[in-house]
Amino acid sequence: MAKNRAKSLSTGTVTAIALAAIAILFAPHLVSATTDPSDVQAIQVVYSSLNSSSQLIGWKSSGGDPCGESWKGVTCEGSAIVAIQVPGLGLSGTMGYLLSDFLSLKTLDLSNNNIHDSIPYQLPPNLTNLNLASNNLNGDIPYSFANMVSLNYLNVSHNSLSQTIIDVFANLDGLSVLDLSFNNFTGDLPNSFSSLSNLSTLYMQNNQLTGSVNLLADLPLTDLNIANNRFSGWIPREFNSIPNFIYDGNSFDNGPAPPPPPYTSPPPGRSHNNRNHTVPGTHTPGGSDGQASHPDNKNNKKGLTVGHIVGIVLGSILVALCALLALVFCFRKGKHGKESIARASTGSLSSGADKVVVVNTEMQEQRVKSTATIADLKPPPAEKLMVERVHGKNGSGKRVKTPITATSYTVASLQTATNSFSQECLIGEGSLGRVYRAEFPNGKILAVKKIDSAALSLQDEDNFLEAVSNMSRLRHPNITTLVGYCAEHGQRLLVYEYIGNGTLHDMLHFADDSSKTLTWNGRVRVALGTARALEYLHEVCLPSVVHRNFKSANILLDEELNPHLSDCGLAALTPNTERQVSTQMVGSFGYSAPEFAMSGIYTVKSDVYSFGVVMLELLTGRKPLDSSRARSEQSLVRWATPQLHDIDALAKMVDPILNGIYPAKSLSRFADIVAICVQPEPEFRPPMSEVVQALVRLMQRASVVKRRSSDESGFSYRIPDHEASDISF
Repeated sequence: MAKNRAKSLSTGTVTAIALAAIAILFAPHLVSATTDPSDVQAIQVVYSSLNSSSQLIGWKSSGGDPCGESWKGVTCEGSAIVAIQVPGLGLSGTMGYLLSDFLSLKTLDLSNNNIHDSIPYQLPPNLTNLNLASNNLNGDIPYSFANMVSLNYLNVSHNSLSQTIIDVFANLDGLSVLDLSFNNFTGDLPNSFSSLSNLSTLYMQNNQLTGSVNLLADLPLTDLNIANNRFSGWIPREFNSIPNFIYDGNSFDNGPAPPPPPYTSPPPGRSHNNRNHTVPGTHTPGGSDGQASHPDNKNNKKGLTVGHIVGIVLGSILVALCALLALVFCFRKGKHGKESIARASTGSLSSGADKVVVVNTEMQEQRVKSTATIADLKPPPAEKLMVERVHGKNGSGKRVKTPITATSYTVASLQTATNSFSQECLIGEGSLGRVYRAEFPNGKILAVKKIDSAALSLQDEDNFLEAVSNMSRLRHPNITTLVGYCAEHGQRLLVYEYIGNGTLHDMLHFADDSSKTLTWNGRVRVALGTARALEYLHEVCLPSVVHRNFKSANILLDEELNPHLSDCGLAALTPNTERQVSTQMVGSFGYSAPEFAMSGIYTVKSDVYSFGVVMLELLTGRKPLDSSRARSEQSLVRWATPQLHDIDALAKMVDPILNGIYPAKSLSRFADIVAICVQPEPEFRPPMSEVVQALVRLMQRASVVKRRSSDESGFSYRIPDHEASDISF
């Protein structure tokens, strides 16, 4: 009995130890199978945004464990999703708005599907491989590419992307493959392409790109296809060393590029001896006309030596002839005077030489004159000032110098351009100061904001210059560009691009000309453009930029009624603790969020609230605060919010100037966006990237109908051709 018990005990002990060992052995894998919650939420949004999701085997719209359950196309390391590869599954829909939450994602491949809409501005920040080829994506390249510094492979080919290729490649020096082919890109190449120091493959064929390709000359390319565009100028000689180069279907000048001017050092390029290669466009024995040849054999070296010898001999003869002609010319001039030159029996040669001298002299004089004229016309050159940024308390910490790329103007030059800041040049006035129209001698028109020293504490010039440095680096098509500044004699002035069609506030509330009335499509377009501007400030800029003074008076409209948000970055000059000044900036206009009015705290969510108020202005044509109306209708948000989900009440709220013509289906969606933006609790307001996505979907689904507030019936209304462009985003 005792032996049996001992034996049983021994067996049980061994079994327990074995089970414990197995548990310890597999415990790390069991723990690692639990996917990071932020990755789970992000992939659920992707799943909900995509259609045809039956192809995504194992994926779930709520719950689930992508790493532990082996969702189709999902690869994990530990608890983090590092790759999503679902090409060619017939997926449609959009990419969602939470892609930036994939902090560990390295590879994203959604190619060969039917995904539409624009590429989200916020993308996984640490991607190394992004493949969105062969979808139905439209819009432009998002600014968030500028922050994806680990990107090695980028393919957005075979889509419907359009507009100019924006300048976002300056920090992508690790990019080796870039494919932008078969889209509708227009305009010149961005300057930041020249920073792609590791780019080996570049495909841009079948677009509508224009201008020169010279900035690609120093890239280490082995494959370059720029066919079927509208490029012009000369093909750089450096392209001769690219093994695979296709360039047909452009407007390049025939023949080789002209040599550099005499007595100038050759432009920096590769270490290849480019003279060994045949210029593209000329036939090369053994090679195709469309490809650059790459001879590296002995025959070529011999040919080059003979060429050198011939060149030296011809050069020596030419120098001797020139010297002889010069002696003859001087001798004849001294003996016979100036008239004997025309009677010389050897006139063809000497006269030709004389003409060359005269022409060259005249050209030099013209160049000097034109250079002087340009110098007189252009504003003072930009001073690359370095502002020391102090991190840490009490001035301690590392000082980081930030360059100012904006032009530094003198007070005198701005006084001249604004006629001494005269009343007739005044175009606007706000809490920070007045804005003047400035016309410079070269005909350039800009807007000058003269900041009132009483409005802001600007005694510290370094703070002002740091704010200028940050503002000058904001680049977005829906944000007014800061082009210059002045910090002289205690003055603080900012110089912006001039947007000449007035403000949204004036167009909505003071437009007398019926031709300036914003159509419904135009209003949604303004909402989308300003939403994209705020999305850029909040979610693309690092750190985020809070506007703090978002209102219709700060939305400028160009001749095509595209919106341009002004005063971006000025909040840096107004510390958040200065509640009195901030209240003057926002509160009195009825745009301020409830949390700001109560605590003086202003965040990106407060900007979202102000954006919702502007959307209400677009919807109703009413001012945020209007004391001329009945007491119950003086506050626009308070009056409108309870009616946003009532179809009948909503129809009566629409701006009467629209004469009842608006997209019936999108009206309620527009109101839904307003409702979530103006919620009193900031945590329930959406990020601007969600607002952008919602507005894009609204534009795409818009169908214009005529609807009368007193009549439930409506009839279809065909969109005129000139308005159709408003809907295609």
